[in-house]
Amino acid sequence: MNTASRESESRGLLLVGGGGAMTLSVDVAVRALEQARSRGLGTHVTNQADTLAATPEVTAAADGATAVDFTRPGETADWAAARAASGEAPAVVFGVREMAQVAVAETAERLGLPGNPPAAVRRIRTKDACREALAAAGFRQPAVRLCRGEADARAFLAETPGPWVVKPRDGADSAGVRRVTGPADLRAALDRLPDPEAPFLVEEFVQGEEFSVEGIFLGGVPRVLAVTAKEKLEPPYFVEIAHVLPAALPQDTRQEIEDTVRAALTALDLRFGLFHVELWLTTGGIVLGEVHARIGGGWIHRMLPHARPGLEPYGAVYDDALGRSVELPALTRAAATRYFAPPAGRVTAVEGWEEAAAHPAVLHAELRLAPGDTVSGFRSGGDRVGAVVVGADTPEEARELARALVDSVRITVEPPAQAPEVAVTVEPRRLTSSFQISHMTIETVDIVRLRLLSADGDGGEGETEGEGEIAADLGYGQDGPAIAAEARTLARALAGECTATGDPVEPIRTRLAKAAADGVSAPARMLVEMAFLDRAARRAGVPVWQLLGLPEPGRIRLLHTVPIGEEIPRDGRPLKIKLGGPDDEAVLRSLLGVEAPLILDANRGWDRADWERLRPLVSELAPAVLEDPVRDAGLLPEIRAALPATAVLLDEGIATPADAEFAVRVAGGLNVKPMRFGGLLPALTALTDATGHGAARMLGCFLEPPRAIAYAAQLAGLCDWSDLDGHFWVSDDPAVAEYGLDSSAPGIPRIAYGQGGAA
Repeated sequence: MNTASRESESRGLLLVGGGGAMTLSVDVAVRALEQARSRGLGTHVTNQADTLAATPEVTAAADGATAVDFTRPGETADWAAARAASGEAPAVVFGVREMAQVAVAETAERLGLPGNPPAAVRRIRTKDACREALAAAGFRQPAVRLCRGEADARAFLAETPGPWVVKPRDGADSAGVRRVTGPADLRAALDRLPDPEAPFLVEEFVQGEEFSVEGIFLGGVPRVLAVTAKEKLEPPYFVEIAHVLPAALPQDTRQEIEDTVRAALTALDLRFGLFHVELWLTTGGIVLGEVHARIGGGWIHRMLPHARPGLEPYGAVYDDALGRSVELPALTRAAATRYFAPPAGRVTAVEGWEEAAAHPAVLHAELRLAPGDTVSGFRSGGDRVGAVVVGADTPEEARELARALVDSVRITVEPPAQAPEVAVTVEPRRLTSSFQISHMTIETVDIVRLRLLSADGDGGEGETEGEGEIAADLGYGQDGPAIAAEARTLARALAGECTATGDPVEPIRTRLAKAAADGVSAPARMLVEMAFLDRAARRAGVPVWQLLGLPEPGRIRLLHTVPIGEEIPRDGRPLKIKLGGPDDEAVLRSLLGVEAPLILDANRGWDRADWERLRPLVSELAPAVLEDPVRDAGLLPEIRAALPATAVLLDEGIATPADAEFAVRVAGGLNVKPMRFGGLLPALTALTDATGHGAARMLGCFLEPPRAIAYAAQLAGLCDWSDLDGHFWVSDDPAVAEYGLDSSAPGIPRIAYGQGGAA
């Protein structure tokens, strides 16, 4: 980045959290960036690495982008403070995503810029804490209890009149929110929480019309932009199907709503940016729901500028933060959104879409369905398949037009076959010992488990038909809850496609290839692939490797991975030495005279000066493998010429067949990690092509649970080296030199540590 660009960004906007992978979230982020640019502000986006890569439209709309994980407490603030110390401080810190708001507040506070107090944002992000604060301030609230298990929830049901609502303590898009009418419904509701192991809420179900209030803080004072009417699908889920803005309300009711919301926001100590407050009109008066320090979802960001012609909501926030005068355009028109909600099943035909989308009143339209796709039902906002957003002169006209256009699209759906239920859990797990590589030390991972459950017809949990399990490591940009959410949505979409007879693998391959193109993360794809291939193999009565036509894996002889700073063992096993740190020369010297085959892994840690300094030692050691030695691929031909008997492999960044082809061409070898590729199927493609070109092949892993390691080890028969010991840090399994796979039961094999017995 040149000096002019850095100076522009330092006078501009830092958009924390960028946009999510959904089209709505991308559109919101791009518009927020465009409204900054139109005001002469430079822009910089931060986001998690995987999401940053999956949202190129957002990156393209900004002047700069950096991978910074907004879910890690204080990390964004630390990063921004370091930039500010070097003269690259923004003038405005802002975020459009729900999960990024705490990081936005922390960063603004650290830099001394306008923003909400971090404690206030944490309070509203924790639903029970927000309810407690509102009740203490005198606002009507439903009874609620924070529960840490089913026993707590059943006790609350016994003490309070129903019905009730089960929901995550901290979530979005109504994911995991379900109505419960009695104790018999509770187990099914708990099974559908995004993280069944985490504390959750059970609260009184509020009977009444639901609305939301959209607004902006100007000079720290809340200003209402509109009241939005909502329409939802029938319980037990709470998926919004339509919005109309402004709501058709009597003037005195509207005024009472606005006064109540303004007072609540003040009581909660919020004072910056945009807000979206949910509420019910009941026979007893206004009951406040959730409070959000961001604009409403559901394309409200497109509806508001139509209803208030000339409004730029994000630009107004920036102007206010910079001390500029802000005039809000009058509310003179109306807008509505309606979502498509076809029944569950396989889509056979879509008719009338082009005509509906071309209507002159349409502000936005999208439909992510085509013949052959599967609709899995609607449990949260993430299950929506499309929407039509229209503008009109009155709320009634907008509502009826949006309904008519959606109804004019004829989606023909075949009823689904018996599809499995999807259950996903996330469990933080501390490693058995810390693991240090060149750029970080890893202490914990998130174990993400996905099960496919047979439907038992009673709303309870059926038998496990297929199961996947991975470890997500934030150090590599792998966020456990985010992966779980992606995997849940993908698995539900795939569930209905894997019930018919025929090739059991092709529907999995096709859907996962589409998911990769849509930006679904590789760990989520691998988790889903594991569960569905496990299910297919169980049904076929064979191990997964046999289902895929792979050679029998046999015994897996392991490398002995030695993290940076650990003592070099001398037991004769092949040693994989982690390098890329300041003590590389000393480590290499300590290896002189070691008889075991050496695999040196620098994790792209060397530049030309490092290579030239270390070259004599590396040449003398004559390692069997040199993995990811340098940052600059232009040095690889020189390295290969200097080490003719050494296999040079690329690892970091090798995640697609195109990456694999590059590694084979420039280095002559590659390390394939199924977790990075998104599963066995794409990894198999890369290994098959590499074999055809005579390239060196290593099968690798991250820190992963035994089930994921055994899953990957099924490819060992296609590789020269197996680096599959990542489970020794994640589980209590004994660190051994080799193991086998027990394929006596169908599905994913188990690791067998004896010479022939099962584990």
